Amino acid sequence: MAEAIPGLAVHTITTKPWPVERCIDEYAAAGVSGITLWRRDFERLPAAAVGRRVREAGLECCGLARGGFFPAVEAAGRRAAVEDNLRAIDEAAACGAPVLVLVCGAVPGQPLAESRKQIAEGISECVGHARAAGVKLAIEPLHPMYAGDRSAVVTMGQANDLCDVLGSPAEVGIAVDVYHTWWDAALEVEIARAGEAGRLFSYHVCDWRLPTEDLLNDRGLMGEGCIDLAGIRGMMERAGFTGPSEVEIFSDRRWAQVQEVWLEEVVAAWVRHCG
Repeated sequence: MAEAIPGLAVHTITTKPWPVERCIDEYAAAGVSGITLWRRDFERLPAAAVGRRVREAGLECCGLARGGFFPAVEAAGRRAAVEDNLRAIDEAAACGAPVLVLVCGAVPGQPLAESRKQIAEGISECVGHARAAGVKLAIEPLHPMYAGDRSAVVTMGQANDLCDVLGSPAEVGIAVDVYHTWWDAALEVEIARAGEAGRLFSYHVCDWRLPTEDLLNDRGLMGEGCIDLAGIRGMMERAGFTGPSEVEIFSDRRWAQVQEVWLEEVVAAWVRHCG
């Protein structure tokens, strides 16, 4: 078993073909020190049992993905989304995840301003439950290409503004994903703003491939694209962030590989470009 590498965390979606038990065992053996779970990991085992396995393997549970998707045309849909997020908070608490990442959602054809209003309302309804459970809520701004159907929050500035509106700094913050934010000219200013407010909760890494063949499932391994990973990590650290760099890679190409080999590549790339 390799010695644990401080600051190296991997999302289980990165090795999607493996069940969560295999992810836990292989990550620990490869020197990964942290794991971010996905709610799909609880389909066969309850959240508490998964969390126990994580701790027994000597891994730190960095977070749970994902909650969110608050907007809906009908009130019943918005209520159902809130109820699902309350369940996600309970799952995060049960598995020992300190943070629940929120992909905020959007409704095709609905004005973005309305979706953002519904997002704020939905998160507000979850704050008290999160506080009681000891779980933080991390708004993850997505790349603008997802504004139509996945998230009406597409910049760090919008995420900061939303946090200001919600006014719950202990419970509501931001998950910064380089895939979604690397292009933003205001990124350093907005990361600093988030740091000053104490709302930098998570940091996700991958790379942007050229050409990108699929806008969802063709993320790159760190170092094979055009994202300034060292520069953005520097912005995060100057803003006070000391947490792990969590590898989150959606890739049909990589999921088709032998996953043991793929994990070796992930660890080597992290050490070279993120360590």
